[in-house]
Formats: sequence, structure tokens, C-alpha cells
Amino acid sequence: MNATGFGTREILASLALLVLFLAAWEWGPALIGIPTFIVPPASMVWEEALFMLSAEGLVYHSVITAVTVLIGFVLGSLLGMLIGYLLGVSPTAEVVLSPYVLALQIAPKVAFAPLFVLWFGYTIYPKVLVAVLIVFFPVMVNVLTAVRTVDPDLVNLARSFSAKRWHIFTKIEFRAAMPPLFSGLRIGATLAVIGVVVGELVGGNTGLGFLLALGEGSGNTAMVFVTIIMLTVIGILAYVSVILLERRVLHYLHVDRG
Repeated sequence: MNATGFGTREILASLALLVLFLAAWEWGPALIGIPTFIVPPASMVWEEALFMLSAEGLVYHSVITAVTVLIGFVLGSLLGMLIGYLLGVSPTAEVVLSPYVLALQIAPKVAFAPLFVLWFGYTIYPKVLVAVLIVFFPVMVNVLTAVRTVDPDLVNLARSFSAKRWHIFTKIEFRAAMPPLFSGLRIGATLAVIGVVVGELVGGNTGLGFLLALGEGSGNTAMVFVTIIMLTVIGILAYVSVILLERRVLHYLHVDRG
């Protein structure tokens, strides 16, 4: 058993499953008569990836998407934490803001992307705003739930010792909200990728969403597969980064949350 909680047997089983998947991808479609322009074999996708690295600026577009995901994720998370805390500690704020927050969540986020493009043009702002909208709600709900479930006896005890509001927040409410907050951040890390891709598909001239639309428009299925794989890698990196940060911050729980 290593530091990640997985033994050698589990790692070997996962690698064997990966090899099996790649083998099925390489030879399976041809065996059942699927044309390569529908499902290209893994070798063709690999060749297309090498071509895109040299001719299509795959690294450049990947970095653009990754940076946009990071910005949207951070801003959406901060906004979700702020609104979630306000709704959690203030019944008045909940009554006033909850209908609008709920309406914003119900409205399809994809519908906002063309509107943001009309407002801000083909810039980074529409992509970031769509990501912020998608990340905001899960973080907000988790923080709201955490603040609501804080033991009121702890708060009353702190007040009996003349604790100020800031001390109650930092010593009790903030600490209690950390585990649910990271659960929301895990969800938001993957949703941020979706939000950025939607913005790039609707109104982008850079990023992996742009390459995805380019591959679809030219009928290059291998290019679409390469782009999807790169988006998956970015999503995995974002998710793993949240897990590593969670382990560092919540080490006092003595729980393997991986």
C-alpha cells in the first residue's frame, strides 16, 4: 500500500484495463466494420495528435483553455462561497436573493454564451463568465448547507466569551464549512471545463473548443478525439489539484478523502 492508498495490485489492474481499452479501440471498430472516419483507431488519433502539436498549435490552445478554466473556477468558487455564506447566516438575505439565485441556476447556461459574446465580443470574458455561472451553484449550495448545520451551541458558547463576529466566522463557521466546500470544489473543477468549452464553441477563436469546432467543421474525427482527450486531461488535472489541496488543508480530519 502506497501513500495514495492503492496497492500494486490495484495499479496493475488499472493499467491492464487501460491496455485492454486501447487494444479494443485500435482493432475493435475495424472488426465490426465501422469506417475510420466514424471511429478512427487509436494509432490514427495518435498521429493526428502529433500533427496538431506541430501544425495546429495544440499546446497553445490547451494552455489557453487551461488558464481560462482556472480563472473561471477561482472566480466562480469565490462568488459561490460569498453568496453561500451570506444566505447561510442571514435569513433576510436568503428570502431576498434565493429566488434570483434559483432562477439563474434553472436557466440553461449554454443560452448565456451567445449573449455574452454579443456583449463582450470574441474575448476571454464570455468563456470565463459561462464557467463562473456553472461553478457558482454547487459551491454556493455546499457552503450554505455547511453554515446552516453549524452547531448553534458552539456559536452561543463563543458569544458568551465575548467573541466577535469575525472570530466566530474564522474559528467555527469557516472550519465547519471546509469539508463541504471541498466537495463543491471537486464538482466545480470539472464543470469549469464544460463552461469554458461552451464559451469557446459559441464565440472563440482560440482554445480547445475552437479546435473542436474546427475538427467538426472539417469532418476530421481524429482531431475531435484529440481535442476531447486534451479536455479530459485538463479536467483530471483540475480535479486532482483540488484533491491535493483538500488533503493539505483537511489533514486534521485523518480521513483519506481521495
